[in-house]
Amino acid sequence: MIEVALKSTEREPGGVLEGTVSWRYAEPPRDVEARLLWYTQGKGTVDTEVLDSVRFDAPGPHDRRTFRFSLPEAPYSFSGKLISLVWAVEAVATPGPEVARADFVMAPGGREILLHARP
Repeated sequence: MIEVALKSTEREPGGVLEGTVSWRYAEPPRDVEARLLWYTQGKGTVDTEVLDSVRFDAPGPHDRRTFRFSLPEAPYSFSGKLISLVWAVEAVATPGPEVARADFVMAPGGREILLHARP
């Protein structure tokens, strides 16, 4: 089992995102990594970009580590009728197929931009 917990799910562009990755396995994983990324969801092809990552040294079988990522100025989180852009931190323990992800909003005021909203 692997989990990601964020201190806040609403962040400003250029700010800092902090959180923890925790895991519990019978044997220690070879390595554990947290990745800062954005992805698109909706109709069409899914795009993903990993912007930063941190690898945790000497992981034990039951462990919890903190991470801190500096956020870029863009792209903003948005949601439209056909596509959305979502920011996330993903955690992966190797070997193993399990991936944990925690989504967050990165936009001015920490609020997702709604493209279909009327003023």
